[in-house]
Amino acid sequence: MKKLNNFLLLAAGVASMASCEKLDDFVGGGNGGEDKGVVLKNHSDTPAYFDLAPEFSNVKIYSILSSGDVLPESPDFVYGSMADGAGLLKEADDSFTLINNIEADYSIARIKFDKSFKPVKGEYILNAQATANTAQCSGSLITPEEHGFGPMYLSGGEWGGSLKGVFSTDPYKSTTNASVASMLPALGQWSTENAVAIGKDAFPGKTVIFIGDDNSNNEVPSGQLGMYVAEQGDLNNGKLYTLKVTTEGINYEMDMVEGETYEAEFVEMEERAIDLLDAEAKEKGAMGFSRLEDIDWRRGVAANQRELYMAVTGRKKDGLVGKGTLYGRVYKVILSKDDPTKATISCVLDGDKLDGKAKAFHSPDNIVVSKNFAYIQEDPNGYPDTPEKSHFAQLYQYNLNTGELKTVLECDQNSASLNGVGNTEKNWEITGMIDVSDALGIDDTFIMITQNHGWEPADGSAFTDSFANPDANSRKEGSQLFVIKGLSN
Repeated sequence: MKKLNNFLLLAAGVASMASCEKLDDFVGGGNGGEDKGVVLKNHSDTPAYFDLAPEFSNVKIYSILSSGDVLPESPDFVYGSMADGAGLLKEADDSFTLINNIEADYSIARIKFDKSFKPVKGEYILNAQATANTAQCSGSLITPEEHGFGPMYLSGGEWGGSLKGVFSTDPYKSTTNASVASMLPALGQWSTENAVAIGKDAFPGKTVIFIGDDNSNNEVPSGQLGMYVAEQGDLNNGKLYTLKVTTEGINYEMDMVEGETYEAEFVEMEERAIDLLDAEAKEKGAMGFSRLEDIDWRRGVAANQRELYMAVTGRKKDGLVGKGTLYGRVYKVILSKDDPTKATISCVLDGDKLDGKAKAFHSPDNIVVSKNFAYIQEDPNGYPDTPEKSHFAQLYQYNLNTGELKTVLECDQNSASLNGVGNTEKNWEITGMIDVSDALGIDDTFIMITQNHGWEPADGSAFTDSFANPDANSRKEGSQLFVIKGLSN
């Protein structure tokens, strides 16, 4: 695949401002300068393969864990196929716990890090038996600090098995109970990409959770934006809604023009089963999106917390032309201060506008939002119809204050394939990005994950932990976990 940008190479044996050599190890001490014991450095045997844009040459990327690595306290653990959503907890003893979806192994892993943020142990707290072989896609961590209750990890059951909907997992769950899942039926059944609770200050005393529906209907855009509202911490007795655009003449998402704002409301749903819920939403005029993927909310004061951003990845099908996005969009939804069922919506980035600022978009999939920026991650769906879209998966920075969009980096699959890490035929996905600045005590620090499609063990086996999924032939592809330092939040 042709590359469009002459970026800086970040790979084994090549020095650059962004490289992760030992002389560039970063010792934690942000947020006031106190040494937290965290030392950012490479821990994985698999290098990071990215091209950084020149403007982001000060960014450093550390390869922390890959499917090919062996962890000292759990040598049989395999970091499985298609790692996805994640949440990070700092423990009382200054160690760290990462909860991480392993999408194609239908499971959730718990990975322990020591005080320096070196991965030392991995295990599975939810396995394929518990999820009925239902993929665990994006995920979000609920904490008392941000949400007023928890800790709890929410994940979306999307494709594969029968348990579509929202899973709730205790981060400290025993591995002996990994075959038993806990689901939240009150949040409805969807082809769930993620379930995201906004901050506790947005609507004091209330818990408000948004659900992204990755419905892949080929004729009518059918991905709904669901909303669950209840008393704080109540995940069983609340009301369920879907988004409806009320501005006259807006019948499909493609009727909304980039930069324009439209009136919207959330209409209450009575159904919870997936087919009945979809039918009710359409009957009540809910807006359908062409595969609504990830959702996140702006950090900061209460007003910020009522500001949502969602990535719609798009779908290139003849029946969707003029109705649903083909190449992907990012939307902003602002909730009314006094009533979460009242809102406005605007398309802020339109990948179908081929002369616009998002003209390079090729299936934006995941999104993380901080105080000032949104970072948008791609999962290219394989139709690079214009030169601008002819690239491997990219990470974008969107300035929430100015509207400026920049490309941060691109997966360097050319170099990776030369070193036996996958090929150039199957596009990798960038995913699982979360802001870990507060947890690590280092400003402007994120975790990011790649699903390295096409990367399989050289011996013909699979990057699948048998405890997570006994079917080693389900997917053989590897994953990588990184820490990125130097991206503004």
